[in-house]
Amino acid sequence: MAVHRSGPLKQKNKAHKNGRHRSRGSAQRDGKGRVAVKVQSKKVRKELSRVDQRHRANQLRKQKKEAVLEEKRHLGSKDGPPHQVLLVPLHAGVSLGQALQLLRSSDPQSVPAGERAGAPGFVLLCPQMKRRWFFTAAQPGELHTVLDLAKVADSILFILDPVEGWDSTGDYCLSCLFAQGLPTYSLAIQGVGSLLPKKQADAKKKLSKVLEKRFPGDKLLHLDTPQDAVLLLRQLANQKQRHLAFRDRRSYMFAYTADFVPSQESSSVGTLKLSGYVRGQTLNVNRLLHIVGHGDFQIKQIDAPADPFPLNPRVIKASKGTDMAMQIDAADADGASEMEEDIKVLVKADPARQESLQSEVVPDPMEGEQTWPTEEELNEAKALLKEKAKVVKKVPKGTSSYQAEWIVDEEGSSSGEEEEEEEDSEAEDFMEEEDSEAEGSEEECDTVTLGESVRDDQYDEKIDKEAEEQMLEKYKQERLDEMFPDEVDTPRDVAARVRFQKYRGLKSFRTSPWDPKENLPQDYARIFQFQDFSRTRKRIFKEVEEEEPEGAEVGWYVTLHVAGVPASVGESFRQGAPLVAFSLLPHEQKMSVLNMVVRRHPGNEEPVKSKEEMIFHCGFRRFRASPLYSQHTAADKHKAERFLRPDVALVVTVYAPITFPPASVLLFKQKPDGKHSLIATGSLLSVNPDRMVIKRLVLSGHPFKILTKMAVVRYMFFNREDVLWFKPVELRTKWGRRGHIKEPLGTHGHMKCTFDGQLKSQDTVLMNLYKRVFPKWTYDPYVPEPRPWSNEETSPGLEVDME
Repeated sequence: MAVHRSGPLKQKNKAHKNGRHRSRGSAQRDGKGRVAVKVQSKKVRKELSRVDQRHRANQLRKQKKEAVLEEKRHLGSKDGPPHQVLLVPLHAGVSLGQALQLLRSSDPQSVPAGERAGAPGFVLLCPQMKRRWFFTAAQPGELHTVLDLAKVADSILFILDPVEGWDSTGDYCLSCLFAQGLPTYSLAIQGVGSLLPKKQADAKKKLSKVLEKRFPGDKLLHLDTPQDAVLLLRQLANQKQRHLAFRDRRSYMFAYTADFVPSQESSSVGTLKLSGYVRGQTLNVNRLLHIVGHGDFQIKQIDAPADPFPLNPRVIKASKGTDMAMQIDAADADGASEMEEDIKVLVKADPARQESLQSEVVPDPMEGEQTWPTEEELNEAKALLKEKAKVVKKVPKGTSSYQAEWIVDEEGSSSGEEEEEEEDSEAEDFMEEEDSEAEGSEEECDTVTLGESVRDDQYDEKIDKEAEEQMLEKYKQERLDEMFPDEVDTPRDVAARVRFQKYRGLKSFRTSPWDPKENLPQDYARIFQFQDFSRTRKRIFKEVEEEEPEGAEVGWYVTLHVAGVPASVGESFRQGAPLVAFSLLPHEQKMSVLNMVVRRHPGNEEPVKSKEEMIFHCGFRRFRASPLYSQHTAADKHKAERFLRPDVALVVTVYAPITFPPASVLLFKQKPDGKHSLIATGSLLSVNPDRMVIKRLVLSGHPFKILTKMAVVRYMFFNREDVLWFKPVELRTKWGRRGHIKEPLGTHGHMKCTFDGQLKSQDTVLMNLYKRVFPKWTYDPYVPEPRPWSNEETSPGLEVDME
């Protein structure tokens, strides 16, 4: 009997699922050992039991705890660098000299070393605590000094007033330090014992409420007696160290001494010998060195002199018959060591491996050029252009061929005769009525009679009339830009097709294509660009973590021979300015385009226009530059902003040396009197020259006659040729309508337009034009110390009650 066998085309139905949960075991049995493709491509991870997971967590916790303890033990020990502490008094009533004197006499067994030449501080050796300290001090009004010392300080000690805590200058200093990044800090109160016993408790309660805003949960210490100073030192020694991102992967040094040796060719440039302790990472002699506020330089060699501040000074016995011994302090030990043996040369730079100081690309003017075409090729090109013009060109009705050729030549010549002016020279035409009202208000103010007062006369003498007029004009421009964003009046003396010849229309700002490599300025030939910046950054950071250390290790006292340094660097050190040096990572000396995300400082309301010169604190760098402002969006095109907006985060674009993030950013503006005011704070976003900053320009017109979906618009253009030139650009209205120019009417700029709906008589017709803008090349690495803020003046960015 024949048995029927089902063929390969038999229908197979799915098994019925009765709603029960499928366990992992049943899934493995059904799979019969089969593994998904995604699982096979990954590493096989062994699943640990609960006991093993708990054991592994305990091990990781123990390792982290041991790492923190090892860092505490190493900092300030005999093998590590001295614990550098920065003292910052936040109130004018705080005595900085008294605080330093208490720290000097905190331990009777301590050995305070003498002040070094040019270094604003002293070294304190505590053999009993097995610690050595280096105390520096800076007033909060000395802005750059505080920020530079905070870049390299291990701890910051803020000294507060027992009643008010801090004044306006101290609050301004705290804002800058918080924006740059705070290392480990402590809070100390000075002068509590001078208050009455009844007022001490009230003062502490008020001060604790004030501290909750800036330092929530931090403990307050006293600094009135030597016993308080000892407790303070123990608190600083046992604190967990905070890490600043921009200095963890780089080696840095605070200069204790600096000697300038002029070169044989010129006395203005020479070799600077910096002596100090290596911190952060191992210092490589072949890497470049950045001196904050002065620029990048090469290191010729590294010497290893004797440590001037040994924790346990050597003891020399006089003779066998006497029990007397002589202890040599740090200064004598230096002299003895120099007499006994010469300074050892640790390592010299290798010219083959040393990084170059080249920061810009030397552009080749012949790059991309072709040979001059022959006459036959020129004639063929002209003929081809004529054929294309005959096919593509559209002319108004009733225009002869001669007139059409005339229009083409006129447009072509007009587009090439004049070029658009620079961004700063593009001043908008404001309404004459507002100018007349402003002038009338000024005249009224001049005719008002005020009461005679000596203080009013002195107040008027300090006012700069020209600066007041310029500030008033900026306020007017910022207000108009806020009310009518990007709107510009069409000029009547210049054709619109000439004035706006570099602008283009876009169907959609978000989706329309725009090549980032077209029409680049000449400055882009001088900069460097990464093919993939994030990948390069990861590779360099990985090399820093995995490479074997070569050179001066952390904690060594070394002398760096820095070549090609101007004499002004040594002169500033002799005048008391601190010298802070950072070792650069690869490529960080090269110029590129930096993009930074910043937000306006809440207390500063001064208008800041695009391309105004600003002072940047970007990580460990300080420089001057003229930035562009743009919106912080995720698109490929970013709209430029004419002013720094106070309510949103913006992106600052500027020419500057490459810096690998993370890095903090502070923007300052220099006032006419030499002081610097904090404008904005933020962080470094990326190094990307292809980030397109697009300036938008809006031309406005008014409907003259409206008939259903068609309207006659005027006052957008003032001649027929401009209407024909901008005919392909799409129109929009403030009430959401979209349309196109259909044809011009007459010779005075009237045009017939069609829209997707009927217009209202009070609506306004707009045309958006776009152009890519670039920052100015005004990079300057030298930024002098500003005039310090005094407590009698109002610090920038702070609101003061004048009542």
